[in-house]
Amino acid sequence: MAQARRAARLLAALNPDAIIASDLGRAAATAAELAALTGLDVTHDPALRETYAGQWQGLTHDEIMARFGDQYTAWKRGEPVRRGGGELETEVADRAAPFVLAMADKLPDDGTLVVVSHGGTIRTTIGRLIGLDPHTWESLGGLTNCCWSVLGEGARGWRLLEHNAGTLPEPVLGDDD
Repeated sequence: MAQARRAARLLAALNPDAIIASDLGRAAATAAELAALTGLDVTHDPALRETYAGQWQGLTHDEIMARFGDQYTAWKRGEPVRRGGGELETEVADRAAPFVLAMADKLPDDGTLVVVSHGGTIRTTIGRLIGLDPHTWESLGGLTNCCWSVLGEGARGWRLLEHNAGTLPEPVLGDDD
């Protein structure tokens, strides 16, 4: 909760226009910290839930390796794998990215949307929004708890401006803006 409070204090300085969150406990509680500071309501939606990992749910890494080692190895190579019979990463993006885009479309010009979700869902959604091949989504890396990524709309679509950040974003100065 201390991490969520710290993140909320920083993100509140961005004056968000809307907050959306997974309806699962930790994400909902994290979003509530920001809502308390901004006075905004949180829109909770199951589209932002973490990847359902079927029989892998609740297992440690060692248990997954012992029971599903070949499946795990294929997944780490970037193959489309239904981990434990659960969702494919592309299916997670299929449910999360359209919801994020629909909520972003409701913002005023230059508005800010805060999305509070889970590491796998965030990675697949970012990958989809910036047009990466699903095979490469893993290259985005994970997110530390209560850290964030910043996306912005550029001339050619969505751009990843910051990833796994824990400080407020600063303008990027360069020739390609």
